[in-house]
Parts: sequence; structure tokens; C-alpha cells
Amino acid sequence: MWAALVSRRHFGPAPRWARSRWITPDGDFVDVDQALHPSAPDAPLLVLFHGLEGSSTSQYAVAFADFAAAHGLAYAVPHFRGCSGELNHAPRAYHSGDFAEIDWILRRFASEHPGRPLLAVGVSLGGNALMRWAGELGDAAAQRVRAIASVCSPLDLAAGGHAIGRGFNRLVYTRMFMRSMVPKALSKLEQHPGLFDREALLRARDLYEFDNLFTAPLHGFRDTADYWSRASAKPVLHCIRVPALALNARNDPFVPASSLPTVQDAGSCVTLWQPAQGGHVGFPVSHGPFGMPGHVRAMPEAVGHWLLAHL
Repeated sequence: MWAALVSRRHFGPAPRWARSRWITPDGDFVDVDQALHPSAPDAPLLVLFHGLEGSSTSQYAVAFADFAAAHGLAYAVPHFRGCSGELNHAPRAYHSGDFAEIDWILRRFASEHPGRPLLAVGVSLGGNALMRWAGELGDAAAQRVRAIASVCSPLDLAAGGHAIGRGFNRLVYTRMFMRSMVPKALSKLEQHPGLFDREALLRARDLYEFDNLFTAPLHGFRDTADYWSRASAKPVLHCIRVPALALNARNDPFVPASSLPTVQDAGSCVTLWQPAQGGHVGFPVSHGPFGMPGHVRAMPEAVGHWLLAHL
């Protein structure tokens, strides 16, 4: 919480963005923010897929923008549907295993930037979707990207989903997410009457119930259990054929350490970093005369250099 709310996100100037609207194959749209700092025409392009209800303003997105600017990389944050500040048009939204959307976005970046090698990082939900994409594509993923990384991603969605619904997580984080997600879902119902049971959604008190009523049925899953099982990246990590980094702090309140992948789960192309500390997309570092408020640039520096080493 400290890292997200107070810690310093950038050492250089705050990022400035140019927004583009991409029309999706099904006639909907995603908004893409591309950083305006300078980069050479052949410099790598770093693409960041944000987490649940995240955006280009999330602390990790700003910190990675600062890393990209410092190292001369082009940088872009595509927003999942409905996360750019404007409700998307289609009945569907986004979900943790949305690898088809990831594939379409990366193919679009590759076609628009043919002279730039692509690197991709996904945070939390975005990281699971990215790893799921790489596992689903296998050898073909190398035609899109040189290397990928996931940061604090619940690669076992059932373990993460149950963890966020218990104790302190339920009191704080579940309420925070529900305050954002429920109004969006109700706006979606106004767009598409009859899409789901409004009163049942208003009674939902955690992500399990929300996913059961909204996320799962709108995206082709039978129920929450089916969604969490079929969308998890952990079962397909061994199918990944591009250099991939999975970073998970072992004290992440959303991702139980017992659920983290092992070397046997990961396969030869996946590197596992599982430090004892870091929380959920935290990794704060002391800064200033009294070590406060600290900064969150160390994680993007470490992950970014890992990605660059695989060019």
C-alpha cells in the first residue's frame, strides 16, 4: 500500500502520453497510451499490460515509463477494454486469460513498428494473460516478441482468487476492486439490457461472486471455477518457447507462496524470481535522508534489464 500510494515513481520528468484508439476486430476499441520521450527508430519497444483496473497512471506503469525513458526505449501501455476512462462498447470486458486480445495487440504493435524489437511485461492480471498467451502460442510467440516478463501475477488464479477473498484482503482490497468494478458492470448493463441479473450483482461481496455473475459468463466460461481453471497460466508455463521471467514476492498477500510455480512447472524457457519481500507490485526501496517516502524504480530496473539482456 505504501509503495502504491506514497513512494516515488520516477526519477526523471513525469511521463507524457499520446493516446491512440484502436478498433478491435469485433468493432469495439482499446485505447493505447504511447510515451512521448525520445527513442531511436530502431530502439526496442516495451509494451506493458496493466493489472486489474489498472491504467497508464498506475504506479508501476509510470515507473516502467521512467525506466524506458532513461534507457532510450519506446514504451506503450495498451488499456484493457473499459480501463482507459471510457466504457467500451461490446458486452465483453477483459479477463485474466484474455490471450487472444494480447495476441491481437502484440501483432498490431509489430506491424506498426517493424523496425523495433518487441519486449512485453505484464503486471498482476496482465502478467497472467501474457504468460498464458506465450504458453498457448508456443514457438509462434517468438514471431512477436523477443522476451516477456510477468510481475506479481496470480499464475494460479484459484489460489489468488481465494486469497484476496479472505481476512484483511477482503476488508481492504476486495472492497477497493468492487468499488470500481461493480459500477462499470452496471453501466455495461445499461448498454446491454438483460446481460446479467442486476440484483444478484449488487449482492456480490467478493471477486468470486462477481466473476460468477459477470466475468465468467460474459467471456465464455461456465462459472468462476471454470474461469479460474482455464484462464490460469501456471498449467501452460512449460509450453513457453520465448525467454520469460516470472517475478513473484513470497509475501504477496494476493498470491500464496504455496501456489507459486516450481522449476518443474516452468520449463526451460521460464526464469523464476521469488524473493522473500516485495508484496503485491510493491518492492519499495529506501530513499532520502530518512529512507522515506522511498521509490519503486528498483523493480522496473531489474525486470527491464533482464528483458534487455535477451535481445
